Formats: sequence, structure tokens, C-alpha cells
Amino acid sequence: MDLHSLFGLSGRRALVTGGSSGIGRGIAEALAAAGAEVIVAARGRDLIDETVGQIRSEGGLASGIVADLSSRAGCHELADQAGDIDILVNSAGINIRPPLLELDEPAWDATMAVNLDAPFILGQRFAPGMIERGYGRIISLSSQQASRAFASSGAYGASKAALEGLARSQAEAWSAAGVTSNVLVPGFVLTRLNERLASNPDVVDALAARTFVGRNGVPDDFAAAAIFLAGPGSAYVTGQSIAVDGGFSVH
Repeated sequence: MDLHSLFGLSGRRALVTGGSSGIGRGIAEALAAAGAEVIVAARGRDLIDETVGQIRSEGGLASGIVADLSSRAGCHELADQAGDIDILVNSAGINIRPPLLELDEPAWDATMAVNLDAPFILGQRFAPGMIERGYGRIISLSSQQASRAFASSGAYGASKAALEGLARSQAEAWSAAGVTSNVLVPGFVLTRLNERLASNPDVVDALAARTFVGRNGVPDDFAAAAIFLAGPGSAYVTGQSIAVDGGFSVH
């Protein structure tokens, strides 16, 4: 047994939603480095092109699709354009977190559309092909707020809790056919999605102090975990929510 048989992704095609920034970009670059052909899906063409260019400059295979996951039609359009996919990474998300009494129905619906409906639809679209080929990996990005409430969790925390439940349902349905579904659970990561919290240095320092390693996360912290879950060596790991958080969740 060699490392390629455990972690190599040559010949695999990966779709990473939200792949042009933050954790999604870190994962897209990692999967390409492991040999996968990566499709970067996001809303903005400029950041997509920047990410694809970076991957290609390092010898990787990459292309990009401008996608709007805020509607079901947009999700289906992305699936139509992407073609056959072996690895689906659900990293796209929105983070609308007003105080709960100020959370209105449009904000709730917008959050669920991107954070929950899109992973569901993309899973339904790509799973049949994965099952037919006998290989599939679904990796979704959750949040500490799926299981613990802080900093106005609101609709965001609820959407991520439901996303973890969806992953377990996918694992139950498809793992016997070679299609696993797992979730990575970050701690606090300094990305554009967390701009509101990141703008307060006291909060950033307090969150770092809650970890065991003494710092907040960065996108590269998720590279190795994503490669593992995407590769052949993780075939017996499914339905799991795996914390990549520097000890945040157990402190």
C-alpha cells in the first residue's frame, strides 16, 4: 500500500462550491494538489479566475463556473454545467445573524436556500452518477453553531445543524454503494464569511483563547482533512462530523 492508494485523487473530478475564497478555496487548492480536476463554483468571476489561475500555476487542473446557489434553479444549472462529479464539497454559505427577534422570514429563507437546500439539491443530482461508478465523496462545511449557540446563532446555526443531519441521511442511503458523506466543523476562521466577528479584535482574541492551540483557524488548516475525506483511504468513514477547530469544541 502506498500513499497514492490512500490519498491520491488523480482521475477524479471535484466540484467545490464557494471555492474562490476562504475555506472553500483552501480545499480546492488542496484537492488539485492531490491530483483532482477541480471545478471552482462561486458568484464572482474575478475571484474564480484568480483561484483557477493559482491552481494552474502550480500544475493543477482547474476550471470555474459562475453559480448562484440562492435559488433551486441556480443549483440545477450548476449541476448541468459541471457534468460528472466524483467529489462534491459544499462550502458555499451565507451568514445572516441578526438578533433572533429581528430575524425575518426572507432572511431565514435566504440562509436555508444556500446553506441547506443547495447541498441537498447538488447531492441529489450528483449521487446517482457516483453510485453508478461506485465512488463518491460528499464533504460539507458546518459550524460550531450547529451544536452550540453563541454570537446570535439564529438561522445560521439552525441551517448548519440541519446540514449535519442531511449528511447523516446521505451516508445512510449511499455509503453501501461507495458514496460517503461527511462534515467538517470549523472553529472560528478568519474569512469573509466571518467579517462581522472578525472586525472586533476583542472577540477574535477571545475566540482564539478558547482553542487549545492558541489561535484561530486559517483556510489551509482544512487541506489535509479534505484530502483524506475525498480519497480512497476514507472509504470506511461516513456520516461523521469532524471538528477541525484547534480544540475549540472541547475546551
